Formats: sequence, C-alpha cells, structure tokens
Amino acid sequence: MLHPVSAPNGATAPDYSDRIGFAQLTRRAFEGGDLHPLRERLLARIAEGTAEAGEGLDLSLIAQLLGEKEAGLVIQTEVLAFHQLFRTPCAVAKPRLRVLALAADIDMGGNTPIEFLLEGSDIELLTLYVVKGVGLPETLPDHDVAIVVASDSEECREALAVIERAAPHWPRPLLNRPELIGNLDRDKLYRLLAGIPRLDIPATVHVTRAQLSDISEGKIACKNIVSELHFPMIVRPRGTHAGVGLAKIDDAAALAAYLSDRQEQDFFVARFVNYASPDGLYRKYRLTMVDGKPYACHMAIADRWDIWYLNAYMAFSEEKRAEEAAFMLEFDHAFAARHRHALDEMSRRVGLDYFIVDCAENQDGELLVFEADNTAVVHNMDPPAVFPYKPPQMRKIFAAFTAMLSRHARAGEESAA
Repeated sequence: MLHPVSAPNGATAPDYSDRIGFAQLTRRAFEGGDLHPLRERLLARIAEGTAEAGEGLDLSLIAQLLGEKEAGLVIQTEVLAFHQLFRTPCAVAKPRLRVLALAADIDMGGNTPIEFLLEGSDIELLTLYVVKGVGLPETLPDHDVAIVVASDSEECREALAVIERAAPHWPRPLLNRPELIGNLDRDKLYRLLAGIPRLDIPATVHVTRAQLSDISEGKIACKNIVSELHFPMIVRPRGTHAGVGLAKIDDAAALAAYLSDRQEQDFFVARFVNYASPDGLYRKYRLTMVDGKPYACHMAIADRWDIWYLNAYMAFSEEKRAEEAAFMLEFDHAFAARHRHALDEMSRRVGLDYFIVDCAENQDGELLVFEADNTAVVHNMDPPAVFPYKPPQMRKIFAAFTAMLSRHARAGEESAA
C-alpha cells in the first residue's frame, strides 16, 4: 500500500530537489538565449561537488537543448540513479495545490511537458521519476492529485507497468492512468477509434524491412499487409518522431529507393490521404483535449502534406495567421461543432484526462486523425507581437487544465472524508 507523507507542519517532506525546469529552460532556448554560461556554472558546481540533484537534471536538459542528446541522457540517468524527486516551484509562496507528475527516464520529449501548463499558476509541481530497478517509494511525497506524464514509447513501458501495478492503491486521484496511455501507440490507436462515424483514421501497421522489400519487388501486394493499404502510402521508421524518415511512397520503385537510403529494420505504413483543401493548401490542426473538451492549440497551413507548425512558416504570412486566428476564435461553434460527435466518442474511447490530437479534415469533411499522444508541447512561447491571438487561447487551455486538477483534487478530498 502506498502512503502520502507530510512533514509535521503540513509542508512537503524535504526530500525533493529544486530545479529550474523544462519550461523556463526551453523558453530561454526558444527565445534565442545563450545557455552556455549556465551550463558552465552547473559544470563547475558538479566539479566542486556542490551541485544539487536538480541542478544535474537542469544540466541534462541544457545539453539536450544544445543538441547534445546522448550526453544529456547520460547525465540524467546518473542523476536519477541516486535521486528521483524534483520540485518546480510555483508562482506563489504558499501553493493552493500540489501535483505529483509520474515521469520516466527518457529524453526531453518523452514526458508530458506539464510545466508549461502550470506556468504562472498557484500550483506546485513535484516530479517523481519512476526509474528501472528503483520503482516507486513506499511512502509517496504529499500531493493533492497525481498525473502520469510518461509516454506510450517503448522506453516508458516499464515505468508505466510499475505505476499500473500501484494504481489500484493510489492514495490520491490519479489522472492519465497508465493502462490507457499505451493505447496511443500508432498501431493501436486506429483500432481503438475504428468505426466512429465521420472520423477517418488510416490503419497504421508495423512491417519489417523484409516485407517492404517484398512489396517493392512485387512478391506480395500492399493489401497483404492490411486490406486498405495501397500506393501511394506513408512510410516511417518505427520509434521515430518529428517526421524523421517519414515519406510518401508512390510506387514500388520509390519504395525500393526509400529502403536503400534507410538502415532501420522496422517501419510503420499507412495509406496516404490527400487532405488538400480546394485551394490546394493543406491544413493541419492540433487540438488539446482537457477533461473531455477540445481546445484549439494551433493550425498550420502549407502547400505540402507533411506539415509541422515550423515548416508551415506561419510567422511569415499575415494571411495564414489571420486564418489561424479565425480558427481559434470560431473554434467552439465551427470546427468543434462540426466534429462534436466524433470528438466526444474519441475522447470517451481514449479515456485520458488530458491528451493532444493532430488532425485535419478529409475531402469528405470528416475528422481525419493523424496521431494522438499525451506528450506534445502545448506552450505560450510564440511572440505576441506576431501572434497576438495566441496568448489568450493558451491561457484558456492552461485554465482548463488547472481547473481539471482542482476538480479531481476536490473529489479526492470528498471521497476520503
């Protein structure tokens, strides 16, 4: 049985280490700040033997932000071997609420960046890393509500399993329950959402390099992998993110050329959906689902199907930004209303308290779902001079998230009374 612990005066027992944290450091990097002087100071403190565990974790993140991912992960693993609990102080001296985030030892994109969602709030964040061979402490730090922030990736499976075993006896409300996070994996989500009226999600199937080679040589047909698969198709290496290795393959010859350029042995394939609008442009949306309700996070517009917000160059087009602003302003009675039944049913089936959806509208006007996850960055870092419509929208999302935490914390108190 897991128990929360409080210090005699009601404060959290002093077993955490403070850190600057993900949101502040990422913001500095995003705004062009030089992280090298801070890195040198932290390295000096480590050399002197005076560094705290939280400073070591900050150093790990700085290394990753500077493009030194492997070095950063080595530092992180070394720190987490002897200390697992960290605090990100909130904006007030006496927090109204204390949230415990359950994270995994993974790169900076592998856990929900919850700090952005709590920035400027009166909620204190404690992050407990569930580390291989260490697991959960018998006595948990005092908290009002907990949330699992580890992702559905292979590297997080052990951490999720540890939390799942403990979940039935968790002493406080536990959000984003671990057994549901695994359903977000690319080759599971389409099965979960299959059959929802007016929702289109292509079957995403794991294939081996040998199977793709057989298709390219005409030994097997695309439909031998999954009945709906045909050229053109989308291929990506398994385990990659942010478009690494992602390609649209038009025919067998293109597939052979793709394989000759890749070394991976495992891939995901899916049918290609041409979701271009009548004007020839592609529009891709990111929605944030909080407590079952959708919120507009961003809209990317480009003349290419493989859109990310950065490669849509929204900052360079006043026309695109005007359309994104209108999308956000009209979202509740336009996009969300058009897809209300599909979004409601998707939220019900996914079952998570908080997750993110990347989607579009196909040429039949259906909700086209590309991906859902619990770790995409939802932030308020875009310059308001360029994107004046974004800060109010982000604050709306953050307010919904903190209200959700408060609601569950109150429900926990009432059930314990």
